[in-house]
Amino acid sequence: MADKILLEIVTPEKKVLGEPVDIVVAPGEEGEFGVLPGHIPFLCKLKIGEVRFRIGSTSRHIAVMGGYAEVLPDHVTILATAAEEATEIDVVRAKAARERAERRLAEAKDKMEFARAQAALQRAIARLRVAERQ
Repeated sequence: MADKILLEIVTPEKKVLGEPVDIVVAPGEEGEFGVLPGHIPFLCKLKIGEVRFRIGSTSRHIAVMGGYAEVLPDHVTILATAAEEATEIDVVRAKAARERAERRLAEAKDKMEFARAQAALQRAIARLRVAERQ
């Protein structure tokens, strides 16, 4: 498995994924990062976004709602607040959530309401992006 990386994605509720992959791309808080076998170890915080990975010629995508990533030369562990594969995403519900968040952004009366609405919008957009790639 020297030419693969074991990718594990775990939430408080379940193990979402545990497979050897060729490459991982994740949404780090300081910017998107990619990992190939033999990568230098590091730990970073994740923002809301999409984890992309490839197994052979097949690309897959998982929406993550923040968390942490530990990168080792042969292993990437993502501890996510929440994570959903494209097949699990209810597109109608995600679109409704995006519309609600956009309304809440426009009507926000203080910084806290604005920040919450902005986070809800980011979550809905991440889900929709992943669902589109299915």
